[in-house]
Amino acid sequence: MKKEEAKQRIEKLKKLIDHHRYLAHVLDKQEISESALDSFKKELFDLEQAYPSLITPDSPTQRVAGVPLNKFKKVEREKPMLSLQDGFSFEDLLSWEDRLRRLLNTQEIKKLDYFAELKFDGLAVELVYENGIFILGSTRGNGLIGEDVTQNLKTIEAIPLKLTAPKEPSSFEGRRNSVPSSPVVVRGEVLISKKDFAKMNKQQEKFGLPVFANPRNIAAGSIRQLDPKITAQRNLDFYAWDLVSDLGQKTHNQKHQLLKELGFKINNDTFSKKCQSLKEVLKFRENWLKNRAQLPFEIDGLVVQVDNIGLFDKLGVAGKSPRGAIAFKFPLKESQTIVEDIIIQVGRTGAITPLAILKPVEIGGTTVSRATLHNADEIKRLSLKIGDTVIVGRAGDVIPDIIKVLPALRTGKERFFKMPSDCPVCGSLLLKKIGDVVLKCPNIKCKARKRRYFYYFVSRPAFNIEGLGPQIVNQLLDSNLISDPADLFFLKKSDLLNLERFAEKSADNLIASIQSKKQINLSRFIYALGIDGVGEQTSALIAQMLRIKNQELRIREILDYCQAISLEEFQEVKDIGPVVAKSIHDWFGDKQNIMFLEKLNRAGVRIRNQESGIRNQELKGKSFVLTGTLENMAREIAKEKIRELGGDVVDSVSKNTDFVVAGENPGSKLDRAKTLGIKILSEPEFLKMIE
Repeated sequence: MKKEEAKQRIEKLKKLIDHHRYLAHVLDKQEISESALDSFKKELFDLEQAYPSLITPDSPTQRVAGVPLNKFKKVEREKPMLSLQDGFSFEDLLSWEDRLRRLLNTQEIKKLDYFAELKFDGLAVELVYENGIFILGSTRGNGLIGEDVTQNLKTIEAIPLKLTAPKEPSSFEGRRNSVPSSPVVVRGEVLISKKDFAKMNKQQEKFGLPVFANPRNIAAGSIRQLDPKITAQRNLDFYAWDLVSDLGQKTHNQKHQLLKELGFKINNDTFSKKCQSLKEVLKFRENWLKNRAQLPFEIDGLVVQVDNIGLFDKLGVAGKSPRGAIAFKFPLKESQTIVEDIIIQVGRTGAITPLAILKPVEIGGTTVSRATLHNADEIKRLSLKIGDTVIVGRAGDVIPDIIKVLPALRTGKERFFKMPSDCPVCGSLLLKKIGDVVLKCPNIKCKARKRRYFYYFVSRPAFNIEGLGPQIVNQLLDSNLISDPADLFFLKKSDLLNLERFAEKSADNLIASIQSKKQINLSRFIYALGIDGVGEQTSALIAQMLRIKNQELRIREILDYCQAISLEEFQEVKDIGPVVAKSIHDWFGDKQNIMFLEKLNRAGVRIRNQESGIRNQELKGKSFVLTGTLENMAREIAKEKIRELGGDVVDSVSKNTDFVVAGENPGSKLDRAKTLGIKILSEPEFLKMIE
């Protein structure tokens, strides 16, 4: 990016960030997520690092927070409460260390080690003690001027009104049974536990009031109450993370020990770690990224700082952030990027879906370069143009989705997108049914539809044929070795040896993988058929309604069962609407589909009926939502286990959900579950339940 373009982008980012920071920190309102705002701040910081001459005093990177509210008395402090620069990747951490090393001499670099601790997602405050008595508490404010919230902070049991005198020999110059007579300034975080957060939202729902978006909002709102009685009802907590006063400490680690001796709750040895290298920091972070769901409170990453206070102070301040510390945040659930183009994708049912081609961005630990736009109405609703800056999230934890368009960042070079009238693959005229929002290619022989159905048929929720990805499927189709998925089961080793990148061993492995999948559970088989409108949940419902008692069946028997069910009977099944019921009924009456099923039967595909093997119904009537990656079990297997025990697996979290199973890197479903107070199961807890 040229300097002039960077200057324009910086100005727009500054204006946007200031707007959203004012909403969040002054008015307690939120239009975009913290993750999205963090990504804008990171982009601004990187641009300013690339062009230091463009840094101005009014930049959000040069200030700490918004203007204090007028309803509280102002508090001036000698030492400002600084904000931290964010890092999201190990590369960001290494770049930070490189900057530190350039400012230190050889001997100082040898002393360089780090202190890492969990970064709370709450409200930062400062506490002042004189002669051991708590006399003043204030919010961060703009760093130098905060808000006097002493009376509200006194309602928090975790904040000592009087400092504790150490009973053992301590770091206070060997004294015991006394507290420092000089003023003691402590900083820390006010927060609320996940459990209490869920209780509060249940109360809000009970009285018909809006629920709180996240625990941080409750903490901030509670501390800013004019009536301390309201604050006292919120059951807030407090963790101390910095000792500003000099009590002889030489390292940040010693600060923690002193704070503990004075009677404060701190990040203990489990939640903090002295690290000799950034690799140790990364290992510590990965552990908590994996296990954060088990914590009683919310965190959004680590705070990593130079442990030696002398070196930390020497490194000084850049803008309004200490050079010697960084917020090593967890992967963003949302981020901002640019829509570079919009293309069209043809699905297995002929549905035409516009896809946004994005400037690659990291979200939830994954590089995202595409996002679904669903249909033309969605593009219109978003007012999206090619070239727009957008906020992208991961809908349903997996599929990237454009959440918001930011017109304020437009340059004038953006352009509109128009949906095509013909299929971009086969040229057929696209059609739209009355009342439908999706354009479709009606040509069942369309190559794009055919390929997509193959990918669907061999995917994990369906036949789950390992080693048979899109590239190999394309090879087999282009070589005319297969015309429909049933042909896969007739393939021979000799067919594959003529294909590029296939040798004896790889050919043997693929044939063995295909043949090993000739037996399939009934619900998976129904799903694999690709019936329009029938997903995993509906497939399970159909499998249950057939009420087949045999343990193993031929496909011909399944066809007979399905053809014997009338349209009206399909419509009577709970959660199957009239449109989907007709789709199912018509599919099993179509001659081409019948021929396909008979071909699968000849190939030796057999159906296992998991319903007949059920020994108990321990989870009957219970609904589950899965989010994140399970380490010890594929998601599809987990779903089958739940259904075998009589439970239901649903896609979205609602007040009727009984359990949310949270794996590694959970998405927005976990946040929704916490808001509604739904029981959250870790992977070990879930495995214990189903075993």
